[in-house]
Amino acid sequence: MTPTTLAPSSAGPRHLLALLLGTALGYSLSRIGFTDYAEVHRMFVFADLRLFLVFMGAVLVTGLGTAVLGRWRSLPHKRVHAGVVVGGVLFGLGWAIAGACPGAALAQLGEGKLYALVTLVGVALGTLAFHALDRRLALLRSDDACG
Repeated sequence: MTPTTLAPSSAGPRHLLALLLGTALGYSLSRIGFTDYAEVHRMFVFADLRLFLVFMGAVLVTGLGTAVLGRWRSLPHKRVHAGVVVGGVLFGLGWAIAGACPGAALAQLGEGKLYALVTLVGVALGTLAFHALDRRLALLRSDDACG
């Protein structure tokens, strides 16, 4: 059975697992301080490296886990698309300005911080803008290929 062809009976437990893991992530982000704008600001201006070190630790653990599980070999080796770089810069700027990434914004919402809605609306608008721009660029690429 492939992940895209899940039987209806297995969807319930998978959704419950996703809910539990998401709740655990939100709780962890809150306890660590990733939902506090002042804490995140101190990280970005390098006034307090605690959150930065936690973030780098998470990246390290993820990288090690990927290598140990052998999935590193199955990752495709291809050039980085310029759009990924631009998207990463925009994501980082949005994170620095809003003081939250999408996951932290959801945790903020869970804490009752309604200003997280502004961040989530920004995420939604950015996603819609990307899809509109990507569609137009695809049309331009197909026109160029035709002649």
